[in-house]
Amino acid sequence: MNEVSLLRQIRSDAPEPEREAVDQARAALFERIHADAIPGARSVPAKRHRRARWAGLGVLGAGALTVALVATNLLGVGDWRGGADPAAENALNQAALASIDTSDPALLPGQYLLVESNSVYGNTTQVDDGEYVSYLTLNKDKLYVPADQSDEWIWERGARVPYQSFNAEGEALAQREYAAAGQTGETLRAPNAEFYGNSVIPDFEALPKDPQQLLDYIYKTTEGQGISADWMALLWITEALRTGVTPADVRANLYLAVAGIPGVEITEQTANLDGQTGIAIGRYESKDDSRQDIIIDPDTGTLIGERRIDYSGDWGYPANTVRSFTAIKTSVVDSAPDGGTQNGHLDGEGCADLGSGAFQC
Repeated sequence: MNEVSLLRQIRSDAPEPEREAVDQARAALFERIHADAIPGARSVPAKRHRRARWAGLGVLGAGALTVALVATNLLGVGDWRGGADPAAENALNQAALASIDTSDPALLPGQYLLVESNSVYGNTTQVDDGEYVSYLTLNKDKLYVPADQSDEWIWERGARVPYQSFNAEGEALAQREYAAAGQTGETLRAPNAEFYGNSVIPDFEALPKDPQQLLDYIYKTTEGQGISADWMALLWITEALRTGVTPADVRANLYLAVAGIPGVEITEQTANLDGQTGIAIGRYESKDDSRQDIIIDPDTGTLIGERRIDYSGDWGYPANTVRSFTAIKTSVVDSAPDGGTQNGHLDGEGCADLGSGAFQC
């Protein structure tokens, strides 16, 4: 009995795969079975359950994910709902495999993973004549993740500054609102990334390990939210990935889950985002005439960033505007900044922590 026969015990309705597809999938499986280990694999002790892992994949984890990848190549993770088009599915499968091969950086005691993110967001104001005027702002943040993630994380939040305006009225509004807000940066420091009373990092270990079960979980978690179920599922995955701290095995499974979302396709083979280039994979949403992309380095499987493109020309934005994006870069550093409190400026203003992320100032 071969692996196709075994898979058919699970999915008896699956079509007969092409011989070439079987050979390619089997070759990928054998390559990983005979691999000595995943480079950089290590375990990091943690004092609390909530943590992300920089350990990469153990041999068992790598084998389990490889079987999932083989099953995906033969049957398709999106087979039960339609899923991505074949080119995007293949690109996402390859990104998942690259994530396994690249793994995660191994941090020594005292070192930090530095996640630098440049994030652009839209701001819209209705002016006196009832028209909408919009402009974009930029945040530059640095997140320092300790080797032992139960230790203190440090988050340097940059001030939000004007980034792009689309006309003279928008530029004047951006400068006026920026000056009125008196934007300043801040430094936060908290164990387990629990800034402002809540962890800003999802509990990655609690996510299902099977790609189909993971996607089902995401649909259930986001049910009734957003403008459509598929749009919200992709947004949930995007937000998890853009934290910059998604472990390699989870990142791989999230890519496979994206492959199960109907309408996902390759939107640009060579996309430039804040000076980095990768393949853009996204989905058009007809309900608000927009597209959400994730941009992946195909060689390593790492996330370069994400973007949302607005085609409508509504709300003061020109048609075909990149309305928001987040660009991510990661590196290993030997130290982190001093200072900072768990709640940043809220502590400086004497605000009372009411729990669950609520404050009274």
